[in-house]
Amino acid sequence: MLTLKLINEETERVIRGLEKKHFAGAKEAIDQVLAVDKRRREAQQELDKCLNEQKQLSGQIGRLMKEGKKDEAEQVKAQVAQSKEMDETMAKAQEEMTTLLCQIPNIPYDEVPEGRTAEDNHVVKSNLKECTANDTVGNWDVNPSLGIANPLPHWELAKKYNLIDFDLGVKITGAGFPVYIGKGARLQRALINFFLDEARKSGYTEIMPPTVVNAASGYGTGQLPDKEGQMYHCEVDDFYLIPTAEVPVTNIYRDVILDEKDLPIKNCAYTECFRREAGSYGKDVRGLNRLHEFSKIEIVRIDKPEHSKESHKEMLEHVEGLLKKLELPYRILLLCGGDQSFTSSICYDFEVYSEAQGRWLEVSSVSNFDTYQANRLKCRYRNAETKKTELCHTLNGSALALPRIVAALLENNQTENGIKIPAALVPYMGCDIID
Repeated sequence: MLTLKLINEETERVIRGLEKKHFAGAKEAIDQVLAVDKRRREAQQELDKCLNEQKQLSGQIGRLMKEGKKDEAEQVKAQVAQSKEMDETMAKAQEEMTTLLCQIPNIPYDEVPEGRTAEDNHVVKSNLKECTANDTVGNWDVNPSLGIANPLPHWELAKKYNLIDFDLGVKITGAGFPVYIGKGARLQRALINFFLDEARKSGYTEIMPPTVVNAASGYGTGQLPDKEGQMYHCEVDDFYLIPTAEVPVTNIYRDVILDEKDLPIKNCAYTECFRREAGSYGKDVRGLNRLHEFSKIEIVRIDKPEHSKESHKEMLEHVEGLLKKLELPYRILLLCGGDQSFTSSICYDFEVYSEAQGRWLEVSSVSNFDTYQANRLKCRYRNAETKKTELCHTLNGSALALPRIVAALLENNQTENGIKIPAALVPYMGCDIID
């Protein structure tokens, strides 16, 4: 969440940032925070004064009792008891403040473009053409022609080559839980191992975290209370199935003070991910396009504020390198203010082209959250020079999510003789074609 220091010292910038995200009632929300903060600080001053007086009065109680002045002693005791009420007032004010701050999203960086919807996102890079400052999703008309006659969509290819059984998944669980078979399962494992090996080469330490987390972890990274409707909830134990490895991996550093010399911390993790995807329909949910359970490799960084933008750049280069090695047509989008997530300060999406579907599929989001998550997590580092503790910056990205990568690989590499395997995956697959 946003820090009170930022809201108090840069009020106008915060309001402008919230307006760029099209957060309704931005000024009113910040005014309310400032008003509650004023009440909270005034209550704190009164409490401090009261505690000071108590300290002096407490010594009088014993003396008055010895002198037989019981009534006077009781009056002093009553004054001392006032602090308990003030403590409760302070606790309520703090609870109200936390509730308010949790309802306010992060503010975007200055370089985040204006815009309301995905159509306003800027296409900043592609391996199809040189991009200009005027390229947006809405006016993008450069799509690859891969020269495949009558290309089949991946769900038909999966059936033709017995790679994925969507109907069997419905039988076992429900829609959105596919069963991978034979070379389909091998392709999943090949991609997972390839992505993890590439992450390790880039200096990431692999983590194997739980895929079920408690509510505190969901709160720490901002899934709660904002996105509880999209998460699977185990009600008896009050646990949540993770929507991404970002949640457990980032929470490793909850309530931790790190040494500056250890930053940046670089972790990666392969996990299954679970999302309810409520409200999804139509072409967006066909085949592998939108699943309730899927595999993903996540990269996470914890960094110093002055170095986090460089970390973000390195993460973007890492994800782009994966797409290049998979030989997929891709484009990189800088998300506009209105399409940014609740918690991010800046986010880039990676999309690959699907030949048979004739559309772009998102396969990665790489975000810098500034101090927003760290403030909720109480993730700090000790400055080597000043010895003071400061909030870290947190960053994460998909590197990569498998379903739409698989969809694009199947569709874009189909031939009359089978589906070609990109050279980078051949050592992991043990074959160069699926036939």
